[in-house]
Amino acid sequence: MLLLFPDQLQNTHPIGGKASALRDLTRTGFLIPEWFVVIAETPTDLDDTALLAACARLSPDDTFAVRSSAPGEDSAGHSFAGQFESHLFVRASDVPARVRDVLASGQSERVAAYRREHGLPDAGLPRVLVQRMIDADEAGVAFSADPVSGLATLAVVSAVSGVGERLVSGDADGETLHLDRSGHVLSRKSPDGPVLNNDEAARVADLARRAEAHYGLPQDIEWALDNGILYLLQSRPITTLRGPLRIWDNSNIAESYGGITLPLTESFAHRIYAGVYRQFCRILRVPESRIAAHEDVFNNMLRSVRGRIYYDLVSWYRVLALLPGFKFNRAFMEQMMGVKEAFPADLTATIAAEASGGRARDFLALVASLFGLVRQLRGLEKQKRAFYKRLDITLAAPEILLEKQTLPQLAAHYRALEDGLLTRWDAPLVNDFFAMIFFGVLRKLTVKWLGEPEDGALHNGLVAGGDDIISLEPARRIVALAALARSHPDLVAALSGENFDPSAWPDFQREWNAYLAKFGDRCLEELKLESPTLLDDDRSLRASVAALASHPPRDTPPDTTRADAEREAASRPLGFLKRRLFHYVLRQARDRVRDRENLRFERTRLFGRVRRIMVEIGRRLRADARLDSPADVFYLELSEALASGGNANDFRPLVAERKARYAAFEATPAPPDRIETRTVDANSLVFPDFNAAPSAGSGDERRGTGCCAGIVRGPARVVLDPRGAIIAPGEILVARQTDPGWVMLFPSATGLVVERGSLLSHSAIVSRELGLPSVVGLAGLCDWLQTGDLVELNGATGEVRKLPNES
Repeated sequence: MLLLFPDQLQNTHPIGGKASALRDLTRTGFLIPEWFVVIAETPTDLDDTALLAACARLSPDDTFAVRSSAPGEDSAGHSFAGQFESHLFVRASDVPARVRDVLASGQSERVAAYRREHGLPDAGLPRVLVQRMIDADEAGVAFSADPVSGLATLAVVSAVSGVGERLVSGDADGETLHLDRSGHVLSRKSPDGPVLNNDEAARVADLARRAEAHYGLPQDIEWALDNGILYLLQSRPITTLRGPLRIWDNSNIAESYGGITLPLTESFAHRIYAGVYRQFCRILRVPESRIAAHEDVFNNMLRSVRGRIYYDLVSWYRVLALLPGFKFNRAFMEQMMGVKEAFPADLTATIAAEASGGRARDFLALVASLFGLVRQLRGLEKQKRAFYKRLDITLAAPEILLEKQTLPQLAAHYRALEDGLLTRWDAPLVNDFFAMIFFGVLRKLTVKWLGEPEDGALHNGLVAGGDDIISLEPARRIVALAALARSHPDLVAALSGENFDPSAWPDFQREWNAYLAKFGDRCLEELKLESPTLLDDDRSLRASVAALASHPPRDTPPDTTRADAEREAASRPLGFLKRRLFHYVLRQARDRVRDRENLRFERTRLFGRVRRIMVEIGRRLRADARLDSPADVFYLELSEALASGGNANDFRPLVAERKARYAAFEATPAPPDRIETRTVDANSLVFPDFNAAPSAGSGDERRGTGCCAGIVRGPARVVLDPRGAIIAPGEILVARQTDPGWVMLFPSATGLVVERGSLLSHSAIVSRELGLPSVVGLAGLCDWLQTGDLVELNGATGEVRKLPNES
C-alpha cells in the first residue's frame, strides 16, 4: 500500500483522475479540504493502522469522505459518474472498511460494462481518496459554462442546504441560479425556498470560473460553504463542452446586417468576406503558404446564428495575426468593429503563438509587410482612381438588358462582377486598414500628447466637420427637396398618397429624379440583397420629404466643432516634430475616414447590381415553375442560384422548408450581441430569456460612446423601423441600430442615440459631419427609453439622462 498526502505527490504518481485534479488545484492555491490518496494493488495490501494514523493526521475529530479516483475518471471524455462507490460522514474507525468497499466497486460488472461501452481497457483497482468531511451549511455543484444552453458566458449554480450529496444523487432538486460574467444573478429557481444569497452565489460562480481558467476548459465543480468559508471539493471538465472556445459578436455588423438575414445574402456575405480578406493579405505580402494554411479561417469570418449574422472573432483575430503589429493593431480593430468586451488574454496568446514562425521568419515577414504597407499608403490615391475607373467599367450598362438575359447569362454577369470587382476590392480594403490605424493612433496621441480626457470629445471634434463625405449628400438633398415641396401644398399632400407622380411639379421632378438616379440603390439594410431599394419602394423617401416640408428643421448656427477642436489642440504645447507628426496623423485620419464612407457608397452601387441580377434569376425560376415567387430566390444560397441555369431543380420544397425555419427564427427573441460557446452548431444553442445584455449604467442615467459634441434635451422618438417614421421638431431619435438608409431621418432630429455602433460606424460618422449631437453603443437603450420620455444627451461624454416629464 502507498499512502500519499498532497505535499508528497509527484506528477508521476499514478493516483487517478480525481486525485490528480485535487493535486493540481491544491498546488494552485484553491481551498480544498485536507486529503490523502491510497494506492493498493489488492484489498489485502491495505494497512489499517497506517490508514487510521493518516486519518488522525488529517483531523482527529472530524468524519471523512471516501471516494474513488480511477484512471480516466472525471476526465474530459469520461466522467464515470455513479460507477464507483462513495461514502460520506465516515468515522475514522470505519475508514479502512470503506476503502475496501471502494476498491471492490472497481471490479463490479457496472464498471466493466461502462468501460466496454466506451471502449476503455481494464485499469485495475481504482485509487481511493480520503478527505476531511465538510459538514456544510450549504453545498452543491456549479458549472463555469451552461451545459444546457452551451453558452460560455453563463455560470450555473445549484445548491441545497447541508451537504451536496442529495443534489448530486438526484434525491433533491435544490436551488438553481444562472449568473453572468459580472456575477449578476439572472435567474433563480428555488422550489424549497432560497438557499444562497446573491453574494454567495457570485462567490461560487467565481470559484467555478477560476477552476476553468486554471484548466482552460469549462468545469463542473462540487463545492461547500461552512461558516462562510467556501471550499472546492472536486473539479472536472464538462464533458459536453470540449471544443475550442468560439466567440461570435455582432457589434458593428448589425449595422449592415441587422435582424434576420436570408440565405442568399448570408452565403454572398460569407463568400465576399473570405475573398476580400484573403486578397488583403496578399496586398500586404503575406506569403501564399500562410494564406493557404489559414483557408478555414477565411471561410469562417462570419457566422449565422438563428438567421442573424455575427463576426467570428476568433477567425478575425487569426487573420489580423497574419499582419504586422498584431498586438498594436488588435485594439484598433476592436475599436473599429465596436467590440465592447476584451478578447480573452489566453486565446490572444495562443493565436499570436500560432501565427509565429520563429523570430527570424517573423522578422522577415514583418519587413515585407511593412514595406507593402508603405507602398500601399504612398500609392493609395492612384489605387483609388484605378478602382473608380474599374468600377465604372464593370457597372456600365450590359449589352443585353438584365430583363432579357437567360439564367446562364445572368450567372455569367454575376461572375464578371466578382472577377472585376469583388476579388479586386483593393482600394477600399487598404483604405479601411489605414482608417483603422490612423483613427486609433490619433486617439492615442490626443490622450498622450494633448492630455485629452477619456471621453474622446477632442478626438471626435478633430475628425468632424468635413463637407466632402458623400453620406451627407442624401440628407442635404432631402432638405432641398423639402424646401421645394414647401411652396406647393398640393405636392406635400401628394407625397403622402399611394401613387405619387412628380411630373406636375417640373422643378421638384428634376431634383427627385436626380436623387433616385444617384441614391436609388440606397435603402434600409442596404447590404441585404432581399431589401427593397428606393427604386422598388420610395415611400420612406416621400415620408421624410413630406415631414420636413411640413415641419422645417430649426435654424441652427454653423457647426464649429472642428474649428473649436483645432483651436484647443493648437493651444496645447507641443514641440515642432511632435506637432508635425500630429498634423500628419490628423490629416490621414480625416482623409481615410472620409474615403471609407465614400467607398462604402460604391459598394452600395455594386450590391444594387447584384440584387437586380438575383431578382431576375428569381423571375426566370418563377416562370419555369421552380419557385412560387421571384422573391423566393432570396431563400436560395448563392451557389444554388448561380447553378440554377445548369439544372432543372424544383426549389419549391427547399424554399418552403427554409421559410418555415426562418419564420421560427423571426418569432424567437434575438440572441445576445455576444456569444461565447464551445458548441459547433450555432443553431443548436439555447438562449434563455434572462440573457439580455446588462445596460451600461442603471437608473435614469446611462453612458455610451459620445460621437458628436453637444448637449441637447427633448422628447425621445424610439424608431425600430424607419419606414414611414416621422421625427417631430425637437425630438431625439432613438434607435437600436442604423444604416445609410436611416439618413433621411437625421435632418429632422435634434439628437441621436443608438444602441449599437462605434466611433467608426455610419451613424457616428454622418452625425459628426451634420453636427448632430449623438451617442452610440448604449446597451439596452430601446428597452430603457420609450417614445415621449424627456431625454438629455451629452454627445461629448456619451451620457444620456432620462428626465422627469414636464407637466
